Amino acid sequence: MEHIVFLDRNTLRATLPQPSFAHTWRDYEATPEHEVVARLAGATIAVTNKVPLRRAALEQLPQLKLIAVAATGVDVIDLDYCRARGLPVVNVRDYAVHAVPEHVFMLILALRRQLLRYRADLRNGLWQEAQQFCLFHHPLRDLHGSVLGLVGYGALGRAVGDLGAAFGMRVIVAEHKDAAKTRPGRVAFRALLAQSDIVSLHCPLTPATRNLIGATELAQMKAGAILINTARGALVDADALIDALRAGRLAGAASDVLPTEPPTEGHPLLELD
Repeated sequence: MEHIVFLDRNTLRATLPQPSFAHTWRDYEATPEHEVVARLAGATIAVTNKVPLRRAALEQLPQLKLIAVAATGVDVIDLDYCRARGLPVVNVRDYAVHAVPEHVFMLILALRRQLLRYRADLRNGLWQEAQQFCLFHHPLRDLHGSVLGLVGYGALGRAVGDLGAAFGMRVIVAEHKDAAKTRPGRVAFRALLAQSDIVSLHCPLTPATRNLIGATELAQMKAGAILINTARGALVDADALIDALRAGRLAGAASDVLPTEPPTEGHPLLELD
């Protein structure tokens, strides 16, 4: 008999099929980190989406046989400890292969077509004050003919690239940041930053990718470019991003990054969280 505990069931709005083997199952709507050990006491399978499972907690749970992550990203799990212990960790593959790419393009279009600025103009009554049947305070840029740079080319990156091609964009794919050689079909990381009108991140968060985009990389991006991050917020240095927006180096950004201060109204940042 396996004992399954889902630590944060409210983060997943889906009907889950029951395992075919003998088991008990307990859901918790949410679990604060200090209650993880108590709630997993006796569990042989832990299911988590956003609740971290770190070494200090896992060392107190010797009965665990499996950790199932109800998402794709596994940065909430202490993978080094799990490898050393031989504790399997599984995640969801090919997750949201339509929803995330469509969301990426919703964000791209919102920024490229100046949706936030025109919404602010309408709220401020500028349309009613217009002397002619026209309100054109901000430039509108097409996607067709622009360059979409993808950093990360798994299932989600490929799907975003397919949508970009359908819009008539030129799609390029980055080589790893510090790679000694550039593979066929890839573009050197810094060259991609310099060429792209829109850079979209689709990387896992690892020690190598934390702050992948910082002040240096933002300075290498094309003036007026857009940065989209639907992966992990920590791929981007939040403070450096705000500085780049305030300095006018970027036209806008959409990110999981939670900045210490918001950018000015003139340089829109869409926050995903």
